[in-house]
Amino acid sequence: MNGVINIFKNTGMTSFDAVRIIKKAAGTGKVGHTGTLDPEASGVLPICIGKGTKIIDYIMNSDKVYEVEFKLGIKTTTYDLEGDIIEEKDPSNIGNEDILKAIYSFEKEYSQVPPMYSALKQNGVRLYELARKGIEVEREGRLISIHKIEDVRINNPYISMKVTCSKGTYIRSLCYDIGEALNVGATMTKLKRSKTSKFTEDESINIEDINSENIKDYIISIEDALDSYEKLIVLSRFSKLLINGVKVFDKRLTKENIEVGKLYRVYDDSGIFIGLGKSDHQGFKIEKLLIN
Repeated sequence: MNGVINIFKNTGMTSFDAVRIIKKAAGTGKVGHTGTLDPEASGVLPICIGKGTKIIDYIMNSDKVYEVEFKLGIKTTTYDLEGDIIEEKDPSNIGNEDILKAIYSFEKEYSQVPPMYSALKQNGVRLYELARKGIEVEREGRLISIHKIEDVRINNPYISMKVTCSKGTYIRSLCYDIGEALNVGATMTKLKRSKTSKFTEDESINIEDINSENIKDYIISIEDALDSYEKLIVLSRFSKLLINGVKVFDKRLTKENIEVGKLYRVYDDSGIFIGLGKSDHQGFKIEKLLIN
């Protein structure tokens, strides 16, 4: 049993709870998720099974879409409602234009400081473990990108919006940063991930509907899970070299033009799927071998 299941995680469940459910249904321990969703968040959580675990990083590294609600005028230790309130201010005198200006000012690439209550490690210790002991440490900002903010709805102090962003983005931190820009604070109140890579909410399966009898019906093949990458066909006389890890310099590798640095789904000219590969200025090589 190899591939990916596009599950929908409900609130109140951890990402590891979801993995345990799929492990039991699949009857295998080789299962992994593609990016943690907090217990109080819901949404798309692709889970990889068997050889599908080889592509976890490729799904995790993709852009994501979130639908979020946050409240102005309140700060908490966790940047969401799970934490203790540490500051409150009255945001009622802030106009919608100022709110929109602050929100859209983050539609860019910027260095985002992650929350203390996160699974990131510092000196080998997870930040949330330190936070639970009342210890706060300096965190380095991480370069992330907010590609697009849309569907903004303001009902002061509550604001909802849809965010398309890069990997590594903390939506809780984005809400916090918007609150800081408005000088009243903000905390996230609701969060749903509606898309990860090609996996959307509309095509997801509620994890509670999956069991050992029907799980095979929902498995997406590794090849189909990667169909957001452009297909590249290489001549069969070079495929053995690529499969054996050799970088091919020959310009006759393919009849197509290859863009340097771009990742492709690679097939030989008999239709066999080999894996993911890319070219540098010295040749073409398979980066992730996925042939059966």
